[in-house]
Amino acid sequence: MKIRAVFPGTFDPIHYGHIDIARRAVRLFDELVIAVYDKPQKSLLFTPEERLELVKLTFSDNKRIKTAQFSGLIVNYCREVNAQVIVRGLRVFSDFEHEFRMALANHRLAPEIDVIALITSEQHSFLTGSTVKEIASLGGDVSSLVPEHVAAMLSARFKELGEEGPNMVPMTSLRD
Repeated sequence: MKIRAVFPGTFDPIHYGHIDIARRAVRLFDELVIAVYDKPQKSLLFTPEERLELVKLTFSDNKRIKTAQFSGLIVNYCREVNAQVIVRGLRVFSDFEHEFRMALANHRLAPEIDVIALITSEQHSFLTGSTVKEIASLGGDVSSLVPEHVAAMLSARFKELGEEGPNMVPMTSLRD
């Protein structure tokens, strides 16, 4: 039996933390579908199509990693593509509670679909899409955080946005 897993997320943008989880997950399953969620309840820098393209480019060298865009409940999408597993990444303790609640809800909705959480490699534990966007919006070097094609797309997007760019990204304390 072929085991297909789905790694869902917004991937705005995809970064080395996501890539680490995906590359480790594909070693565990016959096929991994990286599913880009098209309508999350947060503000995004890239369109669903742009995010999907960045993910496709990132994994173009691996035939066992597929990419797709999805809407609605992840368990419904998993059923649609005959996936038996949802892959999630855990960075820090605060992620655990949120992921645990989501896993329980998904199990209630689809008991036939398991959730596997992989702990992010230590060097990526601080990494979030928001952190990447904030650094890029302030003109910082993100080359150690994202692949080259993602860094180029971030740079181009913030050039397009001009002075409004940093105002579009929720800031933490990197500006101080």
